Amino acid sequence: MENLRFFFFALLLLVSPLLQVARSQSDSDAEVAGTVEEVSDLGIVGENAQDFGDENFSQALGVDVVCVFPKNSARLVNAGEETELLVGVRNDGELPITVVGIRASVHLPFDHKLLVQNLSAQGFNNATIPASAQATFPYIFAVSKYLQPGSFDLVGTIIFEIDQQPYQSTFYNGTIEVVQSVGFLSTESVFLVTLGIALLVLFGLWLQSQIQNLSKKSKRAAKVEVGTGARDASVDEWLQGTALSQSQSQKSKKKK
Repeated sequence: MENLRFFFFALLLLVSPLLQVARSQSDSDAEVAGTVEEVSDLGIVGENAQDFGDENFSQALGVDVVCVFPKNSARLVNAGEETELLVGVRNDGELPITVVGIRASVHLPFDHKLLVQNLSAQGFNNATIPASAQATFPYIFAVSKYLQPGSFDLVGTIIFEIDQQPYQSTFYNGTIEVVQSVGFLSTESVFLVTLGIALLVLFGLWLQSQIQNLSKKSKRAAKVEVGTGARDASVDEWLQGTALSQSQSQKSKKKK
């Protein structure tokens, strides 16, 4: 029994730091979110993404929105991977709000007229915020994996209805930093490796040609002989009976 108690006591000691970390993390998230409270049965994501078109609606009085990138204060977005942000809505009006969905787009930072990408819209079901209430809605998006790393502007808008009249509020209009997703083999790494192999092959071929040229030159130099040598017997046999052989024999007799 004493061993069992000791085991449970040690287990509590091990688990208590994890509980404190989880509590501090939840407290920090709540503080960053601006004490946005989530109402039950709100913000249920619909199965099919809705297309709200490019129509713009007016803003409603008494509706405040905030945006938080959870665990991503630097607002880094990996190209081709999903990124989550939270949209907090506070209804200070007298009528309930029915949240329809969220849409967003990516633009060049120096000119918002230059659209880079329209992000997928996120619809919600049973998302009603009563008067004097608050709610949080998640929005998950992904920029194109072919988008070059750099700074871009993200414009996010939440669309809702009040008394069956559509309204919208921009919850984020700022800069995001798109970075290349780190994988085992990226496109750039494959290109660099292929380029390095090609350069090595070309260098090997050039070096082989240089060695062959040097070997040919050395062989040619070895064939060149300087000085006198003995006459070949086959040449003498071939010259026998000719005028040249007779003149050479006469010259030899005169010398004798």
